[in-house]
Amino acid sequence: MATLTIENLPDDLMAQLQQLATKNNQPLDEQVISLLKQAIQKPQPPLKFLISPETDPTWEERRKAVPQILADIDKRRRLNPADFGLLDSTELLREDRQR
Repeated sequence: MATLTIENLPDDLMAQLQQLATKNNQPLDEQVISLLKQAIQKPQPPLKFLISPETDPTWEERRKAVPQILADIDKRRRLNPADFGLLDSTELLREDRQR
């Protein structure tokens, strides 16, 4: 059987585990094993970070907004580094390659 060591366990959590074990008339290790089994067997909700129509009610609205967002981006003024006294990246790359 495997051994599990938990480092940096907060004192208050340890006290709660000991109280729970005492309440249930179990040794501490059996109580922790019981809690771990309950946590693993508990059905897990679907992952919320996956973006799909099933998990995100605003998905369809946001999908429809994409063409307008892209059009707005295309309308933005493109900045030329030379207008701000900065070197163009092409010139910097050429200079670097010539070294």
